[in-house]
Amino acid sequence: MTRASPDLVQFLSAIHPYDSMDPDTLSGLIDTMEMRHVPAGEEIYALHSALDGLFVVYSGDVEIRDEHDVPISLLGPRNSFGERGLLRDGTSLTSARAVTDTAVLMLPAARFHRAMNEDVAFRRFFDRSRSERPNKANLATTRVEALMATSPLTCAPDTDVRTAARLMRDAHVSSICVTEGETLRGIATIRDLSGKVVGDGLAFDTPIGVIMTPDPVTLPPSAIGSDVLHMMMERRIGHVPVCRADKLVGIVTQTDLTRFQAVSSAELVSEIAHSDSAEEMAQVTRRIPQLLAQLVAGGNRHEVITRLITDIADTATRRLLALAEAELGAPPVPYLWLACGSQGRQEQTGVSDQDNCLFLDDSVTGSDMPYFEALARFVCDGLNTCGYVHCPGDMMATNPRWRQPVRIWRDYFAGWIKAPSPEAQMLASVMFDLRPIGGAKGLFEDLQVETLRKAARNSIFVAHMVSNSLKHTPPLGLLRGFATIRSGEHKNMIDLKHNGVVPVVDLARIYALQGKLSVVNTAARLEAAVAAGVLSASGGRDLRDAYDLIAETRLEHQAAQVRAGVMPDNFLSPTDLSDFERSHLRDAFVVIKSMQSSVGHGRGMLS
Repeated sequence: MTRASPDLVQFLSAIHPYDSMDPDTLSGLIDTMEMRHVPAGEEIYALHSALDGLFVVYSGDVEIRDEHDVPISLLGPRNSFGERGLLRDGTSLTSARAVTDTAVLMLPAARFHRAMNEDVAFRRFFDRSRSERPNKANLATTRVEALMATSPLTCAPDTDVRTAARLMRDAHVSSICVTEGETLRGIATIRDLSGKVVGDGLAFDTPIGVIMTPDPVTLPPSAIGSDVLHMMMERRIGHVPVCRADKLVGIVTQTDLTRFQAVSSAELVSEIAHSDSAEEMAQVTRRIPQLLAQLVAGGNRHEVITRLITDIADTATRRLLALAEAELGAPPVPYLWLACGSQGRQEQTGVSDQDNCLFLDDSVTGSDMPYFEALARFVCDGLNTCGYVHCPGDMMATNPRWRQPVRIWRDYFAGWIKAPSPEAQMLASVMFDLRPIGGAKGLFEDLQVETLRKAARNSIFVAHMVSNSLKHTPPLGLLRGFATIRSGEHKNMIDLKHNGVVPVVDLARIYALQGKLSVVNTAARLEAAVAAGVLSASGGRDLRDAYDLIAETRLEHQAAQVRAGVMPDNFLSPTDLSDFERSHLRDAFVVIKSMQSSVGHGRGMLS
């Protein structure tokens, strides 16, 4: 046992989750710990060995290797390891070796599990299932910073009421905050202008400071939505400024609360379905980032958010198809519009281009093709107008290559499977994510079943697809926590899409191919792979937890950008994360790297 010396208390007090423990609890925990000194080169534990407990690096460096003896991370002081095995069956899933003379603190397994049961912060830190997250958006679980307008209209106290009224009119708002510098002095509303200026006959050059409500009640960004609602109801006000340390940072109005509770994907879908042009639809799709931020703030899971956002894209596509037929006339032969990429997988976020293709009935003739060329142009250009920009790789129905009769598509798939060149692997990866959006769905159903069956039987093709799936690697560096982008606009950042989400998407596609599974959504593929015995329950659980964490981190990053008035993207600076968040994100990347290693060694289906 290790006596709770001041040095150890100070050491662990700087590490989450120990920093949240009261002094007596932390001292009691330290009393159960054992300090182990491990010479350079010696194992701390071997693969599949029984774990004594949870380890924390006190000094030195520890190398973690997977089941194929491939190094997956290098840990330094303050890093923990061994918890995944403890949470499973108590045996190690990796091996750990001291690179230099190392000292580690070991928390016995029994004490670890006791802490998991007794301490909420401890459990949340080490349990990556994130099962305690709320799953329904409501004002009681949403912070004010997710509701507020981040750029409230302001003016100085000596601004005349005529000018203030014009500012409010031009901004289409019902209030104006009166500030000196960044400090809030008061607030004036439409009611003040009508009641105090017009009603009392004040001159239009009266300073706004005369009629404003001075020192109005405010809330901090950390307050929750129900605080705003209760304040409005109690004080009979419709505007609540938001201040951080006396600095005005936003405002919440009754309209914001109504929009939060009323604006939904269903409302956007309805408006798009009744739009008469792409330009009208674009007015609706511009609200998608706001919807994303609202859904994230409400604690919805990532697969729910991306499904709802994809439904909007699906509706826009079908409406454009209907408008195209209204303009061009009835199609000469049956057709099917399909989406691939993130729309095909129902995984769209706030950043999406378009990937699509057209399947045409085999009765199509050369004289029919101009109709479908025009239809493709109408729909793809309309989607571009709506914010789903043209695919940089020209993977669209406007490209004649991706606008063909079913017999040609059958030849495409057969050729890719028979001769899996690098281009064939890439195209097959994209096309295995196809999902019908509008038209005659029967044109695809038989082809999908046939293609999956042929692909799964061709071991050479599968091997090439596996190799292709390992090209996107998690951003892990052995000597640093993350391998960030080295240069350019996103220097020192990590790409949460291509190095986080995409590796899991690629793995799930391989599992679906192996199991001849027709689902295309990544989470659904993982679940189906486990159910079909293609992926073990433990491997599926670990990979799903890792995927959930990365996908949710990505959406939270995009939602924060939306709230800040910035266009959302996929690039995150690790310095923006807390130690808690960095630790979990890094562990998620380690899980993915381990699963990739298993697939690369031919054991991915049983991991």
